[in-house]
Amino acid sequence: MGPKITIARLREMKRDGQKARVADRAGVDIVSVGDSVGVNLWGLAREDEVTLEQMLLACTAVRRGVDHALVSCDVPVAADPVTAAQLLVKEGGADLVKIEAGPETIRSVVDAGIAVWAQISGQGAGGRGPEVAGDEVAGLVREAKALEAAGASLLDFRHSGPTVGPAVARALSIPVIGGLGGGPWLDGRVRAIGNAIGYSAAALDDQAERYANVARVALDAITTYTADVRAGRQVRGK
Repeated sequence: MGPKITIARLREMKRDGQKARVADRAGVDIVSVGDSVGVNLWGLAREDEVTLEQMLLACTAVRRGVDHALVSCDVPVAADPVTAAQLLVKEGGADLVKIEAGPETIRSVVDAGIAVWAQISGQGAGGRGPEVAGDEVAGLVREAKALEAAGASLLDFRHSGPTVGPAVARALSIPVIGGLGGGPWLDGRVRAIGNAIGYSAAALDDQAERYANVARVALDAITTYTADVRAGRQVRGK
């Protein structure tokens, strides 16, 4: 395992591709506790329904299990950004907070001494497609630079696409990470681990490409266990 990841280290990785590859082999650099936990863990209908208390509980649990990577936690939409950010860092153990907001809000949290992972989206501006008008590219670059100027330490560029994505990544000195619709044209990628490994029940029936299908493995194992119990056979494990 390499050295503990810091914001400064992520900035260095943006500049030094060889070191980034070495660091990449060492493990995950950021563990992001997203507001999707409200849907995936607590069964809420929408991500914007998650409460600060729920995010704090999830963040605290994740922090206990992470030694090397940075821990980021989403600030719920309905919460006061500064108050929530301070709580997630002080009590939840987050190294930084993720906020989808404008420069003024980002600046207020940064001024409170908290590192911020900002977010923009190319969706609706042709961000996904290869053909994007020059003024649309320039507009997203301006938006991203405004967030950087407000003090953001990282940027999540969703639906970036291969045209706008590289333009934004080149224009910023902070790392530009791709969530939904990201790609190798950015400085890094973030993926919902449950989707990547097929953790949810939906993975049992769909044909989405994943790195694993944990739900299928679990179903097969539980089915076998149930059959052993009903047949009076000795079950495996403790």
